[in-house]
Amino acid sequence: MKNYLSLIKFSHTIFALPFALVGFFLGVRALDYQIPWDKLALVLLCMVFARSAAMAFNRYIDRGIDKANPRTATREIPAGIISEKNALLFVIINSLLFVATTYFINDLCFYLSFVALAIIISYSYTKRFTFLCHFILGLGLALAPVGAYIALTESFAIVPILYGLAVLFWVSGFDIIYALQDIDFDKSQNLHSVPVALGREKSLGLSTTLHTICGGLIIYAGYLGEFSYLHWVGVAIFIGLLIYQHTLVKPNDLSKINLAFFTTNGIASLVFGVLVIIDLFL
Repeated sequence: MKNYLSLIKFSHTIFALPFALVGFFLGVRALDYQIPWDKLALVLLCMVFARSAAMAFNRYIDRGIDKANPRTATREIPAGIISEKNALLFVIINSLLFVATTYFINDLCFYLSFVALAIIISYSYTKRFTFLCHFILGLGLALAPVGAYIALTESFAIVPILYGLAVLFWVSGFDIIYALQDIDFDKSQNLHSVPVALGREKSLGLSTTLHTICGGLIIYAGYLGEFSYLHWVGVAIFIGLLIYQHTLVKPNDLSKINLAFFTTNGIASLVFGVLVIIDLFL
């Protein structure tokens, strides 16, 4: 179990889960604050199954690349800790469980589950032919708040969509930063990324732009959603941590990428999600 949790980087669930819960509780507000606990459990299971399938498939597809890269050679599949066959079986099981779980939520979620699965699975191939791979990853995680809202209301709404767009630009921005550490290796393997296409300095500039757009979308969502002060405290902390993230990484100094990528983004997402959800019930 420990090896499989490491394979899918289960701890990274903290990035998208708070936004999914924000989408869910926006749906709760739309339903006059009636919390269907069974739906909440199903939404959480969908998050776990979808992310597990996507991450494991990425590790399976990239096993040869990971083995050649000194930074990733110790990952579970190239290191032989988990076999290729078992990794693929893990992907299939989680994909089936994801689709099956949406069936018990509502028809719209079930039909859209195939679209969602196609997006999160196809991401693994994108760096082989386009530098837009970061945005496909962002799109996959952006589905979380929208999908969680649909789970309750069986409809779309502008505020969860705005949060989804914010996640898209947020994730794309920090994934570009993370990709900086593999720029030389990716060039040698003819792999595509924004750092390969633009270089370190311009990539950091684009990441800053994407995070600026993310901040604007969160502010606009708060305005349309008519939140109170806790939401705005969460917005201030989230944007402040985005700014702090960009002070940690320089074109000629990537030593603090893990701090910027894992710690800062995890705290930003968690604090923002908790404050917004509390705000919804005030």
